[in-house]
Amino acid sequence: MNRIDKIRAIRQILTLGKPSIGSWIQIPHPSTAEIMGQAGYDWVAVDLEHGSISVHQLPDLFRALELGGTLPLVRLAQGQIKDCKHALDAGAGGVIVPMIESAAQLIQVRDACRWPPAGTRGVGFSRANLFGKHFDAYTEEAQKPILVAMIEHILSIDNLDRILQVEGLDAILIGPYDLSASMGITGKFDSPEFITAMDRIKTLCVQNKVPCGVHVVKPDEFVLQQRIAEGYRFIAYSIDSVFLNTSVNKPNIN
Repeated sequence: MNRIDKIRAIRQILTLGKPSIGSWIQIPHPSTAEIMGQAGYDWVAVDLEHGSISVHQLPDLFRALELGGTLPLVRLAQGQIKDCKHALDAGAGGVIVPMIESAAQLIQVRDACRWPPAGTRGVGFSRANLFGKHFDAYTEEAQKPILVAMIEHILSIDNLDRILQVEGLDAILIGPYDLSASMGITGKFDSPEFITAMDRIKTLCVQNKVPCGVHVVKPDEFVLQQRIAEGYRFIAYSIDSVFLNTSVNKPNIN
């Protein structure tokens, strides 16, 4: 798979105002990643924040996703410089950054993801450039990998206008559970307060011409279509572990 072509294709989808649908991996096994990579998603994010996945497992998970033409992304555990370097050097096409609360925080992560002159990330041979074989070709990708900021706290909304103006931001992704938890209404997605917060985020994204995304945690095609109709454009559809949980229960037999 040519990563830079896939990155361009996803950006083109978002520029045209169409939805880019991806998913999530928490189970650290290449067979699971291979199944997810063949499922037709534009991208699949490997979860280093809540999944039990280690950095040394990333190359094999990425290879399995790439077999199906699916771009591997990484949700960072935090936004530390070493986390950005490890994920991207392993071959991620971009990062999803949790708990972004200010423009300054996002700029620091963005710069840590980019090779100079665009950023400050260390330059070297790695799996991302096939250990130097594709060094020159990788230079373009290393200047601007995909960057998605997660909005997961009610206080982040106060700073969202400035966050959305950060150069290089490809999309916002709302984390519904953390956002609702920060409001003292964990998981109560039908709450008027939560709906108001979601609408405020989406409105600011539209005003700043940045695609707004959301995580549809439980697999439900009706809800997915609803979210698309509501204007969400960067959508994570469920998680490998949730797909398994929703299908694994023993059937009721009379």
